[in-house]
Amino acid sequence: MRRAWVYVAAGITALAALGQEEGFRTRQLRYPRVRAAAATRAALLEQRFCSRGVAYPPHAVYLRAFKEEQLLELWAGTGARAPFAHVADYPFCATSGGPGPKRRQGDGQIPEGFYVIDRFNPASRFHLSLGLDYPNLSDRRLGVPGCLGGDIFIHGGCTTIGCIPLTDSGIEEIYLAAVEAVEAGQRAIPVHIYPARLDADGFDRLAARFVHRPDLLEFWREIRPAFAYFEIHRRPPAIRVDDAGHYRIQPEP
Repeated sequence: MRRAWVYVAAGITALAALGQEEGFRTRQLRYPRVRAAAATRAALLEQRFCSRGVAYPPHAVYLRAFKEEQLLELWAGTGARAPFAHVADYPFCATSGGPGPKRRQGDGQIPEGFYVIDRFNPASRFHLSLGLDYPNLSDRRLGVPGCLGGDIFIHGGCTTIGCIPLTDSGIEEIYLAAVEAVEAGQRAIPVHIYPARLDADGFDRLAARFVHRPDLLEFWREIRPAFAYFEIHRRPPAIRVDDAGHYRIQPEP
């Protein structure tokens, strides 16, 4: 179904004029870059979804990033308890820092851990951008107090100091999918960032490389269960942060 962006080519008629309450998609389409992205990328994005047997527009999306592989995955959900389907992969255009979480401002690190998109920037210096809620509660409890930095985004272009750049065309597709998910009612779009794929081979490779960094190995053991959960269930787990700042998977009700 192409109801999402078909209005762009024909000239957008405000939903308010049809007696409907103005929605998030309509507000986003006021911005020239979002309109242009919808005109040039929405049909291709819909094809990606359809080729994976996933309805478009999506009910929910999930983003999973791997720093070593320099790859962002787009997953889409079709219902509250239904498994998510893999839609597409988007390579990083550039990277910075190395394996390990971001613990202070200026370290150049792409964060690792579990985040949500907390803002949409349709007029970004880097074309379009989606902001992450870094520093989250875990970061605030384990990072350098008062010196954590911020403004971590998934964005366009090929420049980064701690963000995830996907090129302009890449961010256009991710941005449009995220807009549609919010329009459909998704309140929090999860973004899980890992040092690498934390399957047996990936973790063993990291363990051998960072044998003298027990702090990193402990952190990766902490976030690995969330990776394993998604591999089995194809649903992002519910995650909490304990009093010490460590991630814990919430048991299902």
